[in-house]
Amino acid sequence: MKKKYIVKESKLFEKIMKEGKCKKNQSYVVYSLKNDLPYNKYGISVSKKLGNAVFRNKYKRKIRAIVDNCKKNYNISKDYIIILRKGAINKSFSELEKDFSQLI
Repeated sequence: MKKKYIVKESKLFEKIMKEGKCKKNQSYVVYSLKNDLPYNKYGISVSKKLGNAVFRNKYKRKIRAIVDNCKKNYNISKDYIIILRKGAINKSFSELEKDFSQLI
């Protein structure tokens, strides 16, 4: 995933979470908000409560791979914030991918 497709600014994170639509399942919480760009932007969050830095980075890489695999299914011109939940910890990659595609 290229840097221009990533949401990093905390103000933009907060705006998407306040104004955007929220969808949840056992593995994820996904907020989405329309933007004025010709492409989607993604922000990924994994809480410190779930594990240490190595664990969080591992799951962020998994989520980025899932996003790259499922790009065809998304609406264009949206910002997404993807938050990992505790229910996703014991799931396999294919189960995580299935859960994510159901939300999108």
